[in-house]
Amino acid sequence: MPVDGVPLLTVMVDWECPNCTVTARSAPLPPGTRKFHVCPGLHMLTAPLVEAGTRCKVTAEERQDYLGREIQATGDDGIPYMAVRTTRDDGDDVAVNAGLAQARLGDYR
Repeated sequence: MPVDGVPLLTVMVDWECPNCTVTARSAPLPPGTRKFHVCPGLHMLTAPLVEAGTRCKVTAEERQDYLGREIQATGDDGIPYMAVRTTRDDGDDVAVNAGLAQARLGDYR
C-alpha cells in the first residue's frame, strides 16, 4: 500500500580547499570529524577540506628537528612535514604527521 506524504529533504554541505581546486559535497559530518584529500597545492600532503565560504588558511609545517632514522611523511618536494595547520579567526586545527617507528626481525643472541 503506497504512503502519500511529504518527501524528506536532504541537507548537504559544500566543501572546498583554499590551496587547490578540489571541491566536494556531502551530508553533514559528525562534530569533530573532517573531510580530507591529497592536496596538489600543499605538496601532495593529506589536507582537510573546509566548509565552502570559511575564511581560513591551510599550511604545511616543515619538521624542525633532526630526523635520524625515522620515517616521516614528505611532500612532493622531498621535505619532511610534521603537520598541516588550519588557521581560522577562532583558533587552529592541526593534523599531525607522526614519525613512524621501525623494528627489525632477526636473531639477537
